[in-house]
Amino acid sequence: MTRVLLTGGSGFIAAHTLDVLLKNGHSVVTTVRSQDKIDRIKKIYPDVGKDKLDFAIVPDIAVEGAFDEAVVSTPPFEVVLHTASPFHFNVTDIQKQLIDPAVIGTTGILRAIKKNAPTIKHVVITSSFAAIINPEKMAWPGHTYSEADWNPMTLDDIKGSVSLGYRASKTFAEKAAWKYVEDEKPGFTLSTVNPPMVFGPIIHQLQDLDNLNTSNQRIRDAALGKFKDEIPDSGVTLWVDVRDVAKAHVAAFEKPEAVGKRFFTTQGTYNNKQICQIIRKHFPQYKDLPTESTPGGDYGEAGPFTADNSRSIEVLGLKYIPLEQSIVDCVKSLQSVGL
Repeated sequence: MTRVLLTGGSGFIAAHTLDVLLKNGHSVVTTVRSQDKIDRIKKIYPDVGKDKLDFAIVPDIAVEGAFDEAVVSTPPFEVVLHTASPFHFNVTDIQKQLIDPAVIGTTGILRAIKKNAPTIKHVVITSSFAAIINPEKMAWPGHTYSEADWNPMTLDDIKGSVSLGYRASKTFAEKAAWKYVEDEKPGFTLSTVNPPMVFGPIIHQLQDLDNLNTSNQRIRDAALGKFKDEIPDSGVTLWVDVRDVAKAHVAAFEKPEAVGKRFFTTQGTYNNKQICQIIRKHFPQYKDLPTESTPGGDYGEAGPFTADNSRSIEVLGLKYIPLEQSIVDCVKSLQSVGL
């Protein structure tokens, strides 16, 4: 059993990560922004005692010293899984709403660990394919994306684009984490998990379909008939199931060989047309789905992305969930909140 601090415990990926941690017998304290979120998580695990699942409130991860108290525990923590970071497009100030929370939140927790929690020996950070992709080349025909790639963006490249601002926030945060470990030489090691689009079932206490994570919104929209006349562009056509991302976070500290590595967690390619076909096959009750002749939704002019996920398989032992299962399980879970 390992004593683990999980940040952002009410999030889509974090909720599944918490589930894996508890199933694997670890003792967890998770940070959330409010008492309401604590109450929601407790409803999911009514029979789990405080010795196995406890909570710390961190209202704003971008505030200086936000994690100073949260990293201190009795018994003391050995591992931190840092998943808390914004991912939404309801943004009016890219610097304050995306970049600062990502970068300050990430470096802030690393400083808090070094200062206050010497027993913590390993940190796993949720990064993103956004920190790998080259936004100018996108699918980059002839290139295979891997952990060796870094998004080359600078602040000047954002130019007011929220989507580019998000990619920059993940890139700057991950680079800052690796630089901190290299420069400060703290008593802990680092790993990062870099997923692309994350599909799959919800298990956190989702209030309604409007609060769905960004990646799953296209599945919701397809089932609601929003793609009936034309299927939108698929965008980044690499994906992974949330349950595999969660397993990756836990394996990244359970397996010593994961130390010091990035992990590009992706099952492979998809497009929006495939998502619509899967929903139509398994859920005939949704009447306004696209047909075979509906335009749009393929890989786009650049073709599908190509990725190398071998490190995640060989080091973390991932066995990826296929697209059909992920989409079906997602739709079933969304039906519980009104889909």
